[in-house]
Amino acid sequence: MTDATGAEAAPPHPCDAILARLLTLHPKVIDLSLDRVHRLLDRLDHPERRLPPVVHVAGTNGKGSVIAILRALLETAGQRVHVHISPHLVHFNERIRLAGELIPDADLQVLLEECEDANGGDPITFFEITTGAALLAFARTPADVLILETGLGGRLDATNVVDQPLVTAITPISLDHQQFLGETLAEIAGEKAGIIKPGVPCVIGPQPPEVLTVLDDRARALGAPALAHGRDWFVTEAADGTAFDLTMDGRTETYPAPALAGRHQLLNAAQAVVCLKAMTGFGAAPDQINRGLATAQWPARLQRLTQGPLVGNLAPGWSLWLDGGHNAAAAATIAAHAAEAWNEKPLHLICGMINSKDPATFLSALAPVAASLTGVAIPGEANTLTADAIAAAGAALGIPARTAPSVQAALWGLREREQNPQRVLICGSLYLAGTVLRDNT
Repeated sequence: MTDATGAEAAPPHPCDAILARLLTLHPKVIDLSLDRVHRLLDRLDHPERRLPPVVHVAGTNGKGSVIAILRALLETAGQRVHVHISPHLVHFNERIRLAGELIPDADLQVLLEECEDANGGDPITFFEITTGAALLAFARTPADVLILETGLGGRLDATNVVDQPLVTAITPISLDHQQFLGETLAEIAGEKAGIIKPGVPCVIGPQPPEVLTVLDDRARALGAPALAHGRDWFVTEAADGTAFDLTMDGRTETYPAPALAGRHQLLNAAQAVVCLKAMTGFGAAPDQINRGLATAQWPARLQRLTQGPLVGNLAPGWSLWLDGGHNAAAAATIAAHAAEAWNEKPLHLICGMINSKDPATFLSALAPVAASLTGVAIPGEANTLTADAIAAAGAALGIPARTAPSVQAALWGLREREQNPQRVLICGSLYLAGTVLRDNT
């Protein structure tokens, strides 16, 4: 079976029907408020009050990587870890990890139906009701810790219902989702700062000065210890990027780079280690931390695809990479990695984005390192930008640009045009990344 673009359609999932129903309960995809989720949680007998110790994570970039690394550190130290993330890449189950394992389909369906019944048809967004299901699952399954990722912002995010987390963490903040969070970095920081709680340590990743001021002011007002990069903890990277020194409380420790690709992951790894150190009652021996860093996995973040149909169609010497970053800060990170580590052969972009993003803003950082751009629409995504819009944005930046009806067709076109080994990066959207991972299995 193929979809309208000619790409292979995803097989039906056991929970597709109920997930589709839950999408119809509110006219908006995003409507930031805590009233509806509090109403639902009250009807569910407050699962948010029966959770294991919580690490609550907000930010613009790096949330997923910090969470993946922290999870690996804790699990290597023998802890049972719940994890909540969003969005998912291939299957909704990825959003709810129970004591180390993705929630089974049958259990997920029961939880979603329970939440649907408790909601009683009242208006509620998809993220709010599915967050309720996740909290219900986390409350009912024993674990030692829950790592809880915000969906959007923080202050009015549906996950912001835990009164006393163990630790909060705020990763680098940049401009994104301005239509919901504010037009300036300070305004966005104010929304993200909403997860900071009285007396709870907050681990703050690298931030622009105006952002750090907002976060510090909020932490000070609540009596929350703020552990900020560049002030309370410092990272010195090895010249070759294979290790980093973390200095904190007058002590310096050396750790290997995490398994995740990119020099920027050294800072994400350091923030995860600082979070672990801030978690009262938790800890890990140095060898456990080293093993955790070496085993952390996070798909669609500078991920090299090494097998599957897409890779099978490439000529010897070619390499195929995938990244779901979709804002200017993510593009700058990719470009910095490309300039440092990918300069031995040309880099070709295959890009798809949703229509709430500005392709020119995203592509401007990548223009200096891109040999070409192929715009594609995201298969099955109603809110996709057209391939023409993406190609036009790239061409205006001086990138040789064209369009293709699918990622597969874009790869075939590159094969026909290029004789020597090339590097290809599929980028621009987590939704596109999800379809690539699905179709490349």
